[in-house]
Amino acid sequence: MFDQYLKRWELTIDGDAFVSLNGHLLPVRQNGLPAMLKISRELEEQAGNLLMAWWDGEGAAPVLAHDGETLLMERAKGSGSLTHLVSVGQDDEATRILCAVAGRLHTPRTQPAPALVPLEQWFEALWSAAVTHRGIFEQCAKTARKLLSAPRDVRVLHGDIHHGNVLDFGPKGWLAIDPKGLYGERGFDYANIFCNPDSKSALAPGCFARRIGIVAQTSKIDRRRLLQWVLAWAGLSAAWMLEDDIKPVIPLEVAKLAALALDS
Repeated sequence: MFDQYLKRWELTIDGDAFVSLNGHLLPVRQNGLPAMLKISRELEEQAGNLLMAWWDGEGAAPVLAHDGETLLMERAKGSGSLTHLVSVGQDDEATRILCAVAGRLHTPRTQPAPALVPLEQWFEALWSAAVTHRGIFEQCAKTARKLLSAPRDVRVLHGDIHHGNVLDFGPKGWLAIDPKGLYGERGFDYANIFCNPDSKSALAPGCFARRIGIVAQTSKIDRRRLLQWVLAWAGLSAAWMLEDDIKPVIPLEVAKLAALALDS
């Protein structure tokens, strides 16, 4: 499936092809520059390709070429990893990096944005979960409806900012990949940080409160508003996991932490 793009964009293979949740990928080089060729037939991923091109390297990996289902972007070659930072006790630094990248992505642009999905469309699964499972899901849904009914600071959103989607691009710094292409309140983009990169870190004693403080300060989002977005997102994440027959341990625990903080 890669052959036509290897010829069209004058690429040379630079590694083994692999499959991810987001499509088929092949490490390549273009005029010596390390790049990644990605093909996905998912409409969500194709919309993300357009958004990557629109960001034009400002906060996101630079796009070298794109055509419908196919994206050619620069490849991250830096030695850093946000997951590794967390594992060696530098969670605060990783959180600040994620916030800085999100801030760059949210910077208003003059050129028209590509077609985007309204944020409220993503929450359908949470409404269903609240009816079926009640409990904390009801609280998450109630909070989400309140937030979505009166959004603030509406921006173009990445939709899936976490430790594995922000990579080290060496001299160009930390840049995002794999956006979902949403449109809504910018606070949403910070919420997924709190469920990642794993249960050991996300649920470590004191981690949640410390992250809330860092994100609120760095993003300049009201602390209570941020907690509400974390509660709403955690409920949505848990609802999706239930749909996939996965036990939603981390998001449900994060939701409880957010709810407790809101009540204190």
